Amino acid sequence: MERASPAGRTASAPVAPNAEDVLRRVEWTVLRRLDGLLHGNYRTLFRGFGIDLADLREYQVNDDARTIDWNATARLQVPHVRQFNEDREVTAWFLVDLSGSVNFGAGATTKRAMAVDFVALVARLLNRHGNRVGAVLYSDRVDLVLPARGGRAHLLHLIDRMLKTGNAPKLGKSTQLGELLGRAQQAIKRRSVVFVLSDFISDPGWARALSQLGRRHEILAVRLYDALEMALPDLGLVIVEDAETGQQLFVDTHDAAFRRRFSSLAAEREAALRAALSDAGADCIELSTEDDLVDTLLRFTRLRKRRAQLASGGVPPALVR
Repeated sequence: MERASPAGRTASAPVAPNAEDVLRRVEWTVLRRLDGLLHGNYRTLFRGFGIDLADLREYQVNDDARTIDWNATARLQVPHVRQFNEDREVTAWFLVDLSGSVNFGAGATTKRAMAVDFVALVARLLNRHGNRVGAVLYSDRVDLVLPARGGRAHLLHLIDRMLKTGNAPKLGKSTQLGELLGRAQQAIKRRSVVFVLSDFISDPGWARALSQLGRRHEILAVRLYDALEMALPDLGLVIVEDAETGQQLFVDTHDAAFRRRFSSLAAEREAALRAALSDAGADCIELSTEDDLVDTLLRFTRLRKRRAQLASGGVPPALVR
């Protein structure tokens, strides 16, 4: 039976978003803003991994001696250097945790919705430059391995599967993030940029799998979170439920000591997570349910740019006067 609205009209259920709507909204509200802000930093964010020999030419003053081809030099009796073409093509994979805990959001936006928008944005950014994207989707198990391909139709298929995966996870099974990472290691054959989207609320053991994945691929962890997971407000007596196991607890958030213990445990978990990601050599993007995607991506772009400068021998900004 339908419920009548205050205005006397029949209230209809909210329409679930579809892939085309999500992609079009991201293109119009986010991608158009980014176009005027990245200013060529696309290459800083995403770089190809291959280098092909293009040609040989005679050595000139100020050439890097490391590029001298000694075989050609001995054969021609004149120093020659190698010239290379950098492979700009990027293959990106999205490993997306869509378990029960990512359905949480204290406000109007859930962690799941942020994950969908982030994948749609970054995949479209890559896709329109001719790159390929693939995905491994996880709910309470690995639901889908989508091979890396290009094209808008492939991107729409990826978004559609994200929208339909893990909406009703089975209670009683906690997240095994190591299972997702292990399956990705089997599926991804070519060296790639790998985005791991998760709230990292998981059974232990995933850090080793992430470190193994990072030995071959460039890992970018996208940590999804909601501010309510860091500190509890004073809401009085409430019932909280584990979204994955179904376990319920009756807690008194009016108790200041309880709120301090909660914040302390959240801080400990935060420190352990940061240490695990650092040990695995993974850059981390912090993505809150309250964040603006444009600001998040620009902040990450600046971080990547600084790291690239340091790797090439640049001076840290803090040391420049």
